[in-house]
Amino acid sequence: MKKTCNLLLATLAITALTACRAPAPSPAESSIKPGVNAEFLKPDLPVTQWVERFEREGREIYDQRAAIAKAVGLRPGMSVADIGAGTGLFTPLFAEAVGAKGTVYAVDIAPGFVKHIEQRSRAAGLNNVRAVVCTERSVALPPNSVDVAFICDTYHHFEFPQSTMTSLHRALRRGGEVVLVDFKRIPGISSEWTMNHVRAGQEVFEREIEAVGFRKVGEVDLLQQNYIVRFQKLGR
Repeated sequence: MKKTCNLLLATLAITALTACRAPAPSPAESSIKPGVNAEFLKPDLPVTQWVERFEREGREIYDQRAAIAKAVGLRPGMSVADIGAGTGLFTPLFAEAVGAKGTVYAVDIAPGFVKHIEQRSRAAGLNNVRAVVCTERSVALPPNSVDVAFICDTYHHFEFPQSTMTSLHRALRRGGEVVLVDFKRIPGISSEWTMNHVRAGQEVFEREIEAVGFRKVGEVDLLQQNYIVRFQKLGR
């Protein structure tokens, strides 16, 4: 009987210690597509080549850039983050919209693009632009520093979308919004390039973004090859 009681007490002690122990951390998010941004991370990134590719007539994002920028709904004094700013196509448009008292964070994973945007902004006298090199898991912006985040032709390049969007959630102020622009990926309708290049369609991306603390608040019917969706940050 005494031996049974001692065994029971020992079992209870182990159970109590286990219960008091902090829960094991969840495993780190796995890469959606390893190496998806490798071409942008080359030390000798040919920026001029990408300018010619991104900023050309016939590319819907370029042709409709003014209308897209207007649809973002920026006002003077706002702080906007262009996540995946690339060659800085939208940087001058956003800088003009938020004015001298506003701030444009031009964020990209490629140091070559960030340097190009810095040079481009200085040459244009855009003193309200802050160019930022981010990481594959974080937008690298201070908490509560942004009113609107703009993600154009970039979300499908997020290697760790959950981590990246969680960091963006922290960077947005309460009630802040995300404007997502990405390719329509529809089997039998979208081009073969889109089907191979873009990993998922609009519904999947919306679910991923909502899962980290956002709610969809609307769409803008403007583009043919791309869609524009707005999300609002939930919580603080």
